Order: sequence, then C-alpha cells, then structure tokens
Amino acid sequence: MGYDFLHVAIDDATRLAYVEVLPDEKRWSTTGFLIRALRWFKERGVRVERVMTDNGSGYIARLFRKVLRMLGIRHIRTRPYTPKTNGKAERFIQTMLREWAYAIPFPSSHRRAVDLPRWLAWYNHHRPHVSLARRSPAQVLAGTT
Repeated sequence: MGYDFLHVAIDDATRLAYVEVLPDEKRWSTTGFLIRALRWFKERGVRVERVMTDNGSGYIARLFRKVLRMLGIRHIRTRPYTPKTNGKAERFIQTMLREWAYAIPFPSSHRRAVDLPRWLAWYNHHRPHVSLARRSPAQVLAGTT
C-alpha cells in the first residue's frame, strides 16, 4: 500500500482550485499536472502569468521549468521550509483535508479519490469564503455576488 499525492493549483485572485490525486511527485507527474491545470484554468477564463511551487524535486525539475519557460509563465518557488510563503495553497490543503479527506470515513483511498471531483465542485461553486466577502470562487470569477 502506497501513498497518494495531492497536487494543488489555486488561482490567487479567485481561490478557484484544481486538484489531482497522483501516485508520485516525479517530474513527469508534476509536469503533466501543470499542463492539465493550465488547460483547466484557461477553459474557465483564468490567464496564468505566474506559478508558485514548493521546492519538491518534481517542481524544480528541468522538464517542469522548461514547460513554464516555453509558455512564458514565470516560476516562483517558495522559501525552503517556509509553508506560509504559499499560504493560500497551504490553507486550501487544510480545508480540503478537514472538509473532504477526513470528513467521513472512506473505505479506501480509491473511494476518497473518486469523491474528490464532487467535493471540489462544491468548493469552487458553492462554498462561501470569508476572504471573498462570503462568495464562492466561481462567483468571484464570474463577477457576481
């Protein structure tokens, strides 16, 4: 039995979140995640200019950096051992663990992963955020109240 790795992308302005459960944090996984996340945000009208990551090997890999460079996206890395540098993502992960991963006892990691899209849709479209004047990320993105 192994671990699941949550890869998270959050839009800084709207808190719109994209998450995948992947088997590892290696360069092919992180780069594939990056490409899928960028496509997902683009489909929703979010223009990505900068990407902030931690200093995990998959996120500082040459392949990951090359894709960002080719797309004209600036790569910002957090200070080592300073999670508060990436506070919005860290806060989202705490919320996700509390409200999804550990909220109910899933019979397996697979079942929990299957439930992720449902929870993420709720988070993005219905969950009010104090920092967003009690609006959901989708409401902020759409410019509605």
